[in-house]
Amino acid sequence: MQRRIFAKAGIAAAAVAVATAALAGPQAFAGEGPGAAVVAFAGHAKGPAPTEQSVGAQRGPFATDKLVVPAQAGRGFNKGTIYYPDDTSQGTFGAVAVIPGFLEGESAISWLGPTLASHGFVVLTLAPNATTDYPEPRSDQLLAAVDWLANQSPVKDRVDPARLAVAGHSMGGGGTLIAASKNPALKAAVPLAPWNLYSDFSDVTVPTLIVGAGRDFIAPAVMHATPMYNSLKAKQDQGYLKLKNADHFTTNRYDATVTAYTVSWLKRYVDEDTRYSQFLCPVKSGFQLTCPV
Repeated sequence: MQRRIFAKAGIAAAAVAVATAALAGPQAFAGEGPGAAVVAFAGHAKGPAPTEQSVGAQRGPFATDKLVVPAQAGRGFNKGTIYYPDDTSQGTFGAVAVIPGFLEGESAISWLGPTLASHGFVVLTLAPNATTDYPEPRSDQLLAAVDWLANQSPVKDRVDPARLAVAGHSMGGGGTLIAASKNPALKAAVPLAPWNLYSDFSDVTVPTLIVGAGRDFIAPAVMHATPMYNSLKAKQDQGYLKLKNADHFTTNRYDATVTAYTVSWLKRYVDEDTRYSQFLCPVKSGFQLTCPV
């Protein structure tokens, strides 16, 4: 049974104040660090038991490495960088491709690479084919990239090809939703401050976490993130995090709140790790979803 839960305004104001204070600086992983012992659990769950502090940490329990991916004709996407856990004892990991927005280079979303990898994912951060690409071609680049990452990349032996996800900022966020529409086999999608010419994504069944910003004047939430979520919310496993005191570029750098929800979402749906459900449900202020069972 699914439960629709909405936060109350008074609680929201208090929680936003607490969350804002928590963003003062990077949070350390409680009791752990890169290279520390990591315990594997049944199924796809990996890593130590999560805590409120650990899910928002800029660095999780896995030490990571990276590979530069040069441009190559005919591959369907441009250059990028792969970030991955260097632990080979954990089996395969879920994989995420991330693309930036209009006029942005890879650096706009590069922080997500090492952060998500340290929480137990193989991540490919991309430079778009052209910085002026609209969401539609960005969606194709995301799908080509995540497929290549799982099946042809130098780290393909570390990736479970059945557990793939996509994410992106601005027009890359719009592309993320289009990619989820095109490929319902994806396990998760995370559009960050998404922008798109249309906002009806009612055909999307992929578990999608939309992150909007209350002070976004480039892709105002009222015109983009909110109606996008409204087109999804009748389905299960669709979430919306609206950052109250944030602008269009808040998600272009490490943010404890964005990290906590993104990591929890990917862990819950890509890894099917129900240990992370507690950080999504019961629903906290500023966040909406139909809670997973």
